[in-house]
Parts: sequence; C-alpha cells; structure tokens
Amino acid sequence: MSIDEQIYPWLTDQWAHVIQQHGRGRLPHALLLSGPAGIGKAAFGSALAHVLLCHNPQDGAPCGRCRSCELIASGHHPDRLFLHPEEPGKPIRVDQVRELTNVLHSTAQQGGYRIMIMEPAEAMNVAAANALLKTLEEPGQDTLLILVCHQLGQLMPTIRSRCQRIEFSLPSNEQSRGWLAQKLGMGEDEAEKLLAIAQGAPLGAVALKQGELLDLRRSFMSGLADLLRDRTDAIALAQKLHKEELIHLLDWWLSLLADIVRLQSGAENADLNNVDMTKMLSAVANRADRVRIFTLVDRVQDERKSLMLRHNPNRQLLLEKLMFDWRALIR
Repeated sequence: MSIDEQIYPWLTDQWAHVIQQHGRGRLPHALLLSGPAGIGKAAFGSALAHVLLCHNPQDGAPCGRCRSCELIASGHHPDRLFLHPEEPGKPIRVDQVRELTNVLHSTAQQGGYRIMIMEPAEAMNVAAANALLKTLEEPGQDTLLILVCHQLGQLMPTIRSRCQRIEFSLPSNEQSRGWLAQKLGMGEDEAEKLLAIAQGAPLGAVALKQGELLDLRRSFMSGLADLLRDRTDAIALAQKLHKEELIHLLDWWLSLLADIVRLQSGAENADLNNVDMTKMLSAVANRADRVRIFTLVDRVQDERKSLMLRHNPNRQLLLEKLMFDWRALIR
C-alpha cells in the first residue's frame, strides 16, 4: 500500500509546532487533525508517525536508514497502525477499534511509540467512539492516537475534548494554484479552474484530475443540465447515479446552488466554483425563485448530514426527490 507521508508547503507552521512539542517532551497522547478534506492532513499524520518511530531522527526528519525506517518504507511497520472504514462511506465499527486498541496496549515491537492513525475519525459509529474513548481516557505508555477529521461537527464532543486539536485550513489560492500547476504540469489558469471545482482543496484537485471523479462530476453536471432541458427525467437520472458515492454528488450540488445564489446577488464578476457550468447556472439564476433555491439547499444539506451520521437511506429515492426539486426550480 502506497502511503502519502509528506508535509505540504501550506502545512509547515503546524509541522514546526508539533515537532517543537515533541522536542520538549510535551506531545500529547492524542492529536486531532481537523480541517477540510483534500489538504494533506493524513499525510501530515503519517509523516509525524515516521519521525516518532525513527530511531535516529535529525532536525525533525527521519533518518531513512534505521530498521524502523526500513519497515516503514516496506509499508509493514508493526507499531504504525491505520484504521479506515472497510469500504468508502461505511462506518468504522467497534470491532475494528477494539482490535487495534488491543495492539496499542501491547509492547511496541521496535521499542518506543505505538501509533494509530484513524481517517476519517467522524466515520466512527457510536459504539466505536465509545470503545475509543476508553483508550483516550487510559492511554498506554508511549502511545499516540492521530485522528484525522474532515467534519469536526460529526465527531462526538467527548472524543474532541480528550484530544489536542491542530487546525488546518485551505491554503491561499496563489499557493495552491502554483503548486497544482507544477504538480500536474498544467498552466495556472487551468489549475485555478480545477481548484475552483475542488473548492480550494489542492489534493482534492489532484484526485479529480488523476482519478475518475472528474468523469463522474461531468456525468452528474450533464445529467442535471439535461434534466432542466427535459432531455431526461428524474427517475432515469437517479437510476444512473444512485450507486455512485453520494457525498460527492451532494457536495457538487451544494456548490452549484451556492454559485446560483452568487449570481442572483448581482455581484459583478461573481467568483464561481463551477465556471464550466456558467451557462446552466445563469439560466437557473435568472428564472428560479430564491426561496425555492434555499429550500433545496436545506434539503441537500439535510441529506448530506444524514449520510454523515451513517443513516442508510434509499439512495435512488433520495436522488429522485432532489432531482424533482432541482427541475422545479425553473418551472
């Protein structure tokens, strides 16, 4: 398994802070890395774990030569544990947490720290969070829990209160644009458009470009446009998309609706996230009633919150209802 463990240029302040804490012997037993998805929090956690497990770190960096570094390079360090949902969109279950916390309370095989990195921490169901709470209250010696959280409001307050929180924010547009252009070998104008679609998250933009998400977004946007032009219907479009990751669809939908509100505000040179959909956005903004738009925003947000709380809705019915409401905006 390839593990990203680097400190991106916009995370250097947080990195300096945590390395300074470690140097003073004041590193807590649990860190909560909180901020938007797609900015490198998980890579930050993995890089920190590498430094802490290295036998001969130098100036806040692993030596790359010791036995611990060799194990990390192989992807099989016994004292660095990862915890994710078994499938995207699924919860982290209590038995997963118990299995890894049992390992954390055993003796470190390489000496020193035992470290668990959980992402996304908000994916824990209630039973899993309660199981983790026991470890947070009674951590073993030289144990570090790194919780990577993209939606802080979805994490139990009792978990939040027992971790030291490190806040991460989106990098500046200038910093992201230059980095992304160099990373993907594209012009800065193209990079800026991709960043807008990814709502400012540079790693989210990379995932869009290099994976299949850009194709899914294109299919989703095309479907919504066809729905407005009566080239398809809500039931057929929902049938086509209901097996996809709904969180992505709902996030894109909210981004579209935010752009429509910007256009309706009458601001000159409105800073749109979805510049490639300007024609459709303008058509909706010119014809839609603002009350209906905000009502749809509320419904999409409610459905998104329900998904984040691990409810299990009828996916096709969920999309059908929202698509009927979307089409009704201009009727």
